[in-house]
Amino acid sequence: MSVTNSSELLTDVRNYGTDREPNRVRLKKEIGLFEGIGVTVGAIIGSGLFISPKGITESAGSVGLSLIVWAGSGIISTIGAICYAELGTTFPTSGADYHYLHVAFGDLPAFLYLWATVMVFIPVNYAVLALVCAQYIIIPFFGTDCILPESAIRIIAALLVSFLIFLNSYDVRITAKLQNVFLIAKIAALLVIAVTGMVAIANGHTEQFQDSMKDSNFDPGSIALAFYSGIYAYGGANSLNYMTEEMKNPNRNLPWAIYISLAIITVIYILVNVAYFSVISPQEMILSEATAITFAEKLLGSWQWTVPVFVAISTFGGLSVGLMISARILFVGARNSQFPKMLAMIQYSRLTPAPSLVFIGLLSLVYLFISEIYTLINYAGFLYALSTAAVIAGMLYMRWKEPQRLRPIKINISLPVFYLVVSLFLFVLPIYVAPWEAGIGCLIVLTGIPVYYLLVRRKNLPQIFYKCNEICTIVVQKLFMALPED
Repeated sequence: MSVTNSSELLTDVRNYGTDREPNRVRLKKEIGLFEGIGVTVGAIIGSGLFISPKGITESAGSVGLSLIVWAGSGIISTIGAICYAELGTTFPTSGADYHYLHVAFGDLPAFLYLWATVMVFIPVNYAVLALVCAQYIIIPFFGTDCILPESAIRIIAALLVSFLIFLNSYDVRITAKLQNVFLIAKIAALLVIAVTGMVAIANGHTEQFQDSMKDSNFDPGSIALAFYSGIYAYGGANSLNYMTEEMKNPNRNLPWAIYISLAIITVIYILVNVAYFSVISPQEMILSEATAITFAEKLLGSWQWTVPVFVAISTFGGLSVGLMISARILFVGARNSQFPKMLAMIQYSRLTPAPSLVFIGLLSLVYLFISEIYTLINYAGFLYALSTAAVIAGMLYMRWKEPQRLRPIKINISLPVFYLVVSLFLFVLPIYVAPWEAGIGCLIVLTGIPVYYLLVRRKNLPQIFYKCNEICTIVVQKLFMALPED
């Protein structure tokens, strides 16, 4: 096959669709306040609340202390989200953490974040989310007591990822509207659990609340682990910052979407866990691999099949919004020449970052078929805590470096200082508790250093590298009908 000249290809694609008015090749502003709430709630409420709240209970030891940790984690996460509201309105460019690190600390720290996030953290998380979704799709057909076929789970997970790659590449508006549907479905599912639990409490199921602080574990290390699990359950509060360029009126809608989402989620999390404890003792919760399923078996009877359906909807929505926002990280990184420029191209007719979406999706598909993927999740959690601490440190540094910069939202400095202390604590804790996982996490980050100096910063690469890059760029442009951003 002959390779078309790049300039000819650009001309052909720009002339595509002569019945259209000329459009600038830029990401479209399709996300309003309600869509922003849907994206944020969709990113935060995934599989964790349904499957494994036992981590908090196991560390806290009692019903009362567990609920305190859930509430405290919500407050801490809200403070972090408020910090991100300032960052998102001060630096209104998609890319979130990557962009903030780039502005504050320069190329290398930003690239190391991009490298670890794109190559490990993001695709591993989405692969696991797809596997969980697939697992709960087939549970109603096999029952909770049967061993589920692993091959079927992985195939269904791959189909889910592939479908969402297509959908996100086709139209951001459809994906954003889909998040509204998932938002309603998730909240409805959680309210069903909460209301069912409240009815059980009204009918006298109050045994777990009569001496709620009994068996509380006040060991500092155990409490720290409980908060680690709790804050991780609220992860994703900064998701909308990755899509700032696609928001309508971001100075207004970004902070309000964050505030409303965190308030809704904190209340729902507490209500759902109160419902769980209405019929499940702390000991039963620790032994349960799927708390929501155990709850359904005790209270919903013949309707218990609905819970796996709700879990599947929740994780599918989380996977959808995850792919949507993660492609923006890679898109901005490629736009800054820290990944191949072809990944910063935009599909001309749909104005979506299709090449970066497909790249992230393909990596997720690869991780789907790695047997040790759940081990990689521990490394990903460590990277998440490290990056959050670095971003908040960068925020404080920019406050000092550029005090006159326009900040549409400027919060009291005590809030980012407090959140930085918490983030550093969550970063240091795994080094003490699980040094092996922390060491591997650090190694993943450090592998980006030779890549940066050999391929990113170096200017005189072998000619074959430039030739291969040109050919791949032309192939991507032809395949996706993609152009560089105007």
